[in-house]
Amino acid sequence: MNRLLGGSLVGLVLLALSAVSTVTAVAQMSEVKEKPPMYSYVGNWTIPRAQWADMDKEYASEAKLLEKAMASGTIVGYGTDVNLVHTPDGETHDDWYSAMSMAALLNVLDGFYKSGTPTVPVLSSATKHSDQVLVSRYYNWHAGSWKDVYTRVGDYKLKPDAPPNALDTLCKSLFVPLLEKLLADGAIHEYEIDTEAIHTDSPNSFMISIVAANAEGLDKFNAAVREWGKSNPLAISAEESMVDFSPHRDLLLRSAANYK
Repeated sequence: MNRLLGGSLVGLVLLALSAVSTVTAVAQMSEVKEKPPMYSYVGNWTIPRAQWADMDKEYASEAKLLEKAMASGTIVGYGTDVNLVHTPDGETHDDWYSAMSMAALLNVLDGFYKSGTPTVPVLSSATKHSDQVLVSRYYNWHAGSWKDVYTRVGDYKLKPDAPPNALDTLCKSLFVPLLEKLLADGAIHEYEIDTEAIHTDSPNSFMISIVAANAEGLDKFNAAVREWGKSNPLAISAEESMVDFSPHRDLLLRSAANYK
């Protein structure tokens, strides 16, 4: 869940906005509606390499609480990620869970604090740590559990003068229809388009996350984006008018994910 699509998708989508007719755009938007808000809590950790095996053990311990919370309906999903493309100052691991209310999210967090999880030795060894509380109104998934799947997360930022409904327009017109097709085809198991519910970054930021079924699923995703681009006339002015690409960053993660 803190969780990325490559810059190519957003670039193509933004370009296409100026090429899609008004009638087509309205028709597409009418097929996609925002869903009830889904909240996600993400813990990001930079763990020394010597403690990575201990982190796996800690995740197994945390899963007991999270599995109980999902069985009761308190949360709708949870998982862990290991970063595959490291940067000098970036996180190595993250863990997350999602719920349909802020209250449910915080009740689970309270359970972790009462259990003493935040002070276990491996988490105390982290050289960096940050948390995020995200909210999504565009999401979908396959119910089930998966190990060693791949997550891509793309961080983006709207320009200050972008229309107030810019993200909704992008989601309804283009992002969601493409991602729903990939979900139906089995190339991905989950997608979500997130903004921060508790802002620790720019309010103009948003994230697009996919969980690919396997490495081949990433190739299918990239191929779908390329094919979409070939079949749609593009105009560069739309790309430049809505999103500031200079702060764009991607993550590629190996994940374990569970969805109700």
